[in-house]
Amino acid sequence: MHSPVLLQNAIEALEIKRNGLYIDATLGEGGHLDEMLKRKARVLAIDWDEEQIEREKGKRKREKEVAFVVANFADIEKIAKEYGFFPADGVLFDLGLSYGQIEGSGRGFSYVLFDLGLSYGQIEGSGRGFSYRRLEEPLDMRISTSLEKSAADLVNKLSQQDLYEIFTKNSEEVDSWAIAQGIVRARRIKPIKRVGDLVEVINAAAKRKSVGTHARIFQALRIAVNNEFENLKEGLAGAETILKIGGRLVVITFHSLEDRIVKRFMRRKTLRDIGKKIRGGRAPFERSAILRVAEKIA
Repeated sequence: MHSPVLLQNAIEALEIKRNGLYIDATLGEGGHLDEMLKRKARVLAIDWDEEQIEREKGKRKREKEVAFVVANFADIEKIAKEYGFFPADGVLFDLGLSYGQIEGSGRGFSYVLFDLGLSYGQIEGSGRGFSYRRLEEPLDMRISTSLEKSAADLVNKLSQQDLYEIFTKNSEEVDSWAIAQGIVRARRIKPIKRVGDLVEVINAAAKRKSVGTHARIFQALRIAVNNEFENLKEGLAGAETILKIGGRLVVITFHSLEDRIVKRFMRRKTLRDIGKKIRGGRAPFERSAILRVAEKIA
């Protein structure tokens, strides 16, 4: 199991109390969960991927202190109340590595986004086209198969303007217009169904040839398919509601777009940003990690 970035910092920031109620909103491979259990916490573990929940649940069949739930953490308020984790002593979101960091690092990662909670094992074995290196995989990118639209649906049906907006908004890719234009041209000849089909389009259309361009376009599509930024905003709001006074909200982000959302949220009057902005380590996939902590005060 890959150890989550800033694992100990996040656990310390939660200030876990024995028999306290804590929510791991991005279960992934269970690294945070293990540390919480060591400290005798009761934990609500959420993940959007049913296979991941079943895998981690199977490892902990006898641990009564954990409640496993397959769900989007945008619904964290409803879930916490349903499972008796209200009011909570702490909520943790590990938004994981951005797609650019995943591919650029040449290494695995623990989680992708707060509402996704993808582990390296899920990416490698999912068959859903998350990595631009998996050329034969279908261009899917859905974290939950309950979602109706895949990445292939977006690239084959959206207008050039809509694709451009997805690429610029979700990844700030400078060649967004050229790539959106290239997609529209390519799909007139044949549908873009596989990862390799999209990679070919990017290779032909991008003016700046770099690994980063592929990574950013795939990141942008994944965010759009799974509605990640909106889910993040809803999840943060739900977490604030269910926290008790003095409870801790701990969030680890991995790129500026996520961190901007979290930073602004923690300025709310009901929260006190306690200034624990901690950056990750020296490894390529750790450098952009930022841990932020807030305490509920009202």
